[in-house]
Amino acid sequence: MEDVLQVYARPYNAKRPVVCLDEARKELRATPNGSQPIKSGQPARQDYEYERNGTASFFLWVEPLAGRRHVQVTERQTGHEFAEILRHLVEEAYSDTETIVLVTDNLATHKKDCLYARFPPEQAFAIAQKIEWHYTPEHGSWLNIAECELSALHRQCLDRRISDAKTLNTEVAAWQRERNQARVTIDWQFTTEDARIKLKRLYPVLKEQ
Repeated sequence: MEDVLQVYARPYNAKRPVVCLDEARKELRATPNGSQPIKSGQPARQDYEYERNGTASFFLWVEPLAGRRHVQVTERQTGHEFAEILRHLVEEAYSDTETIVLVTDNLATHKKDCLYARFPPEQAFAIAQKIEWHYTPEHGSWLNIAECELSALHRQCLDRRISDAKTLNTEVAAWQRERNQARVTIDWQFTTEDARIKLKRLYPVLKEQ
């Protein structure tokens, strides 16, 4: 926990950007009977019946201090997809930086191994060398700023029925573009000092000698 909080306390450095990465799923639901006719003085209404169309996964990374984020919709949520997101960060989004300071949760797929399972060894090694890894603790995923951004995405874009992955991709791309143009940053307030007071139950009790 303190390691992640110390990362968030670092000043902005364009050559060593702090990037937070997380993933989520969206259940795809169609409305076979469509919307209800609009009546005067009433909001638009949707028929209560829906049709399940499976799920779609998406990965979201955000650079909190720069107000930059990207959402990638995928069919699955495995190590291969995670490796591709890392490749995108290193070879495309931040190709001109020295190091990407990455904050993510500690799922089994979130390891360097996934790079070697997806890419040739030389490419996997080059990607891994450019990433400085920092993991949120078990049961501490709330420390990942990407969760704040996922919450905004759900509230502003995904809090409704979306029928298919193509529509989902179009909607999140529009949300991403608008939010990036506005350069919406995230001002993280919880510090190591706060943790030592408010979460003191998590620290070991020192016995007097």
